[in-house]
Amino acid sequence: QLVESGGGLVQAGGSLRLSCAASGSIFSINAMGWYRQAPGKQRELVAVITSGGSTNYADSVKGRFTISRDNAKNTVYLQVNSLKPEDTAVYYCNAGVTTTRFHEYDVWGQGTQVTVSS
Repeated sequence: QLVESGGGLVQAGGSLRLSCAASGSIFSINAMGWYRQAPGKQRELVAVITSGGSTNYADSVKGRFTISRDNAKNTVYLQVNSLKPEDTAVYYCNAGVTTTRFHEYDVWGQGTQVTVSS
């Protein structure tokens, strides 16, 4: 299970910190990422981080967003700065989870709304 938090309403230029905590019978977590979906648009990758800490970002957020993770807490974060109205979307957390029974799952969170006013 992934539970996101930290979304909200913010003015353009503002910042938020999104969090996503994984829980359950977890043996390990591989890549963790953030996606977003704006109204009428397809879900798109925002940022991803591997278990080793390598990161990758969508061009539209490079230099403004930072993804990080705390492996001890099974948590991934997304620091979003210099927000723009076009960043408005539901942000979803995703993780590749291996359970204690060594089953592998691609898990999604329920989403957290980020709204940026101009």
